[in-house]
Amino acid sequence: RWPGWRQVRGLCLVIAGVILGFPVLSAWAMQTLPASHGALVNGLQPLCVALYAAWLSHERPSKAFWACAALGSGLVLGYALITGAGSIQAGDLLMLGAIAVGGLGYAEGGRLAKEMGGWQVICWALVLSTPVLIGPVWYLAAQHQGVISMRTWWAFGYVSLFSQFLGFFAWYAGLAMGGIARVSQIQLLQIFFTIAFSALFFGEHIEPITWVFACGVIVTVMLGRKTAVQPAPIPKVHTV
Repeated sequence: RWPGWRQVRGLCLVIAGVILGFPVLSAWAMQTLPASHGALVNGLQPLCVALYAAWLSHERPSKAFWACAALGSGLVLGYALITGAGSIQAGDLLMLGAIAVGGLGYAEGGRLAKEMGGWQVICWALVLSTPVLIGPVWYLAAQHQGVISMRTWWAFGYVSLFSQFLGFFAWYAGLAMGGIARVSQIQLLQIFFTIAFSALFFGEHIEPITWVFACGVIVTVMLGRKTAVQPAPIPKVHTV
């Protein structure tokens, strides 16, 4: 089914957030920032998504929910600081911008998924963004010098197929089913999954403090799921 004009406007926010803004700004920032800086700022995204959900979808999380969300974000930020985030650099502003627009794309996509379905949202967003992206992609490909390794092509393929496409099938469907604000807090676990996969695939040593913080974040997510998140009350219509 073709999206209506109101849905197209929402899809433009999804495009600006998860197809243009977050990928470009975060990749630009990570050219100059260490990974710990990325973890530091990324820990704010679930809280950012919840704020957008309260604004765009009129969800009304309880004070207990906001307390759990703030605690989970604080634990992730504390972990990044303790493990050596270092001093704040100019690239942090790019990461903050990436989180701001990415959170908007997540929240608006979750709202649209209630109307269109999760996989339809990301598919239409990619289709509608093609005219915007094809020119810059063609130009940058023509400007590139040197040979691109097969490992890099595999990385591009993974990001394109899973991170930018199939992963959103489940993500937007989950946001629509469980509530944007509440489900967004599960993303707090992303940093620890990344660390676990780094140990599994690349043999990186994981300090015990990592698992302590991971357990703390898991507890906040579990507590947050038990708190109340209500939609805004429907205004009463007065008739004469």
